[in-house]
Amino acid sequence: MYEYELQQLRTADLIRRADHERLVREAGRARRTARSAAAQNSAEHESHTRGFRRTRSARAA
Repeated sequence: MYEYELQQLRTADLIRRADHERLVREAGRARRTARSAAAQNSAEHESHTRGFRRTRSARAA
C-alpha cells in the first residue's frame, strides 16, 4: 500500500510539472508573437524615415 501511495504522489508531481512547463512554453510563445507583431508595426512606420548614419572609421593605434 505504501508503494502505491508513493507512485500516486510521483504521478501527481509529474502532472503538475508538465502543466507548469506547458504554461511556460505558452507564455514564451505569446511573448514572441507579441514582440514579432510589435516589430512589424514599428518597422513599418520607421522604414520611411531617414536616419542619421554615422560612418565608422578605423581605430587609431
